[in-house]
Amino acid sequence: MGQLVYSMIVSLDGYVADDDGEFDSWARPDEQVLATVNEGAAEVSTYLYGRRMYEMMAVWETDPTVIDQSPESTRYAGIWQSADKVVFSRTLEAAHTKRTQLRSRVDREDLAQLKAAADGDLTVDGPTLAAEALRVGLVDRVEMLLCPVVLGGGLRFLPDIRLDMALRHEQRFDNGMVRLRYDVVAPA
Repeated sequence: MGQLVYSMIVSLDGYVADDDGEFDSWARPDEQVLATVNEGAAEVSTYLYGRRMYEMMAVWETDPTVIDQSPESTRYAGIWQSADKVVFSRTLEAAHTKRTQLRSRVDREDLAQLKAAADGDLTVDGPTLAAEALRVGLVDRVEMLLCPVVLGGGLRFLPDIRLDMALRHEQRFDNGMVRLRYDVVAPA
């Protein structure tokens, strides 16, 4: 059984996208950051996505221009393609990547079974799906790649719930980004 990890690129004020849903202009990891991301991704056996996040991430299998951006991008594409993907969507009719299952709904039992059956870690990517996993207490670790930008509003990284966390790792990068890894702990 692996750990369930919620991990995303985040602005300093806690947003994963601005008010227009954009993140491309500020959430750009360089090769140093991507190398670290790839080290962690190598431990992931299963990605859990909602429809929007899946459609965004599918480029790692479907778009050669994204895959061939850099050596670390190519490495990530291989890691992503070799992992299983589970997409929770009521509207997506078919998956367009390999190793991908569709599920029509999310529930605690389903997430717990996926977690118990995993050969490695699972990531829950996207704040909407992650909020559901956080609310039912299944997330073991929260990881943030903080970008040196303040957006002032947009799509929040964390839901409006109490989370007690213990800092386990921090790493600074030359481009100003900081990686933070927290274990989710039960409230005292």
